[in-house]
Amino acid sequence: MEYWIIFAFASAVFAGLTSVLAKIGLKGVDSNLATALRTIVVLGFAWMVVFIVGSQNTISEISTYTLTFLVLSGLATGASWLCYFRAIQIGQVSKVSPIDKSSTVLTMILAFIFLGEGISVGTVLGMTLMIFGTYLMIQRAGSDTETPADRRSWIIFACLAALFAALTAILGKVGIEGVESNLGTAIRTIVVLMMAWLIVFLQRRHRDIRKIERRNWNFIILSGIATGLSWICFYNALQNGPASIVVPIDKLSIVVTVIFAFLILQERISKRAVLGLVLLTIGTLALLL
Repeated sequence: MEYWIIFAFASAVFAGLTSVLAKIGLKGVDSNLATALRTIVVLGFAWMVVFIVGSQNTISEISTYTLTFLVLSGLATGASWLCYFRAIQIGQVSKVSPIDKSSTVLTMILAFIFLGEGISVGTVLGMTLMIFGTYLMIQRAGSDTETPADRRSWIIFACLAALFAALTAILGKVGIEGVESNLGTAIRTIVVLMMAWLIVFLQRRHRDIRKIERRNWNFIILSGIATGLSWICFYNALQNGPASIVVPIDKLSIVVTVIFAFLILQERISKRAVLGLVLLTIGTLALLL
């Protein structure tokens, strides 16, 4: 087995943990502020790895072209994060995640158009199963108490998160080719941090930092560490493997997310949602054939 496949699966596990840890940490905290605080943790973790592997010495070798795409990828990541964590704050993790992971389909289409990566019969089949599985997972159960307004709100943010996540993967694939993967991740994180804190200060949410309880701090930090680990694994895989395969494997994090949402957050999972999860998983694995 290629090493990049192992890194892709590791990325999925850590990404799944991130969603649940962040959901707990978001209770009583503005989602944009929590995102900005998490990014500090991710940034510190990312640069620690850079100095461990010694890639900081190659910063001067980064071309303007590569740096431009790293910055664009960072902006897309920041936008995706802000939308996603707002969505899970007002909606159920087990429903938001399937929409966010549907960015896989868009990523494969963009990879075909802009990166010249091929699309086979298996790919089309896998994409079809993933779309149908996502539809089943977000269908409202009969006893759901959320209002139409609540539903529209989290769905809009989840769809925007998926769109920006797809752009992140494509832009990141281009940018990561001209730089060591850990260094590229660290540079992108700087962009995400600046973007997140700009929004926090514009909304004047920085004043709420002192109101955050210790429990929230713990889970915000843990989710940041999980994110950092997920990113490092993801961009290592992306640098050495095709985006059209790495991204689908990474999106298997939804399995981890749903399981932990059920066990830890006690979110009810309907039989329809379980069927949707199975189809999503089968569709993702079909992409590897």
